[in-house]
Amino acid sequence: MQIDETVARRQAERLSKLRADRSRPRSARASSPCAPAAKGKDNLMPFIYDAVKSYATLGEICDALRDVFGTYEEVAIT
Repeated sequence: MQIDETVARRQAERLSKLRADRSRPRSARASSPCAPAAKGKDNLMPFIYDAVKSYATLGEICDALRDVFGTYEEVAIT
């Protein structure tokens, strides 16, 4: 499957516009509770939902969760 470069460019422009138009402090506040909830036993979905409603990007939400869970790296078996 090959994706035309104009699609990638258009998506990058949409993301830049979203970041410029949204309330940065509001989206940061919305994604920040994800990390403490991930450390406990809380259901993460309400926190993720609030972050999405505040226009936090998928990358910002994943960064908050990555701080808690880390990044999976496959171990090569030889």
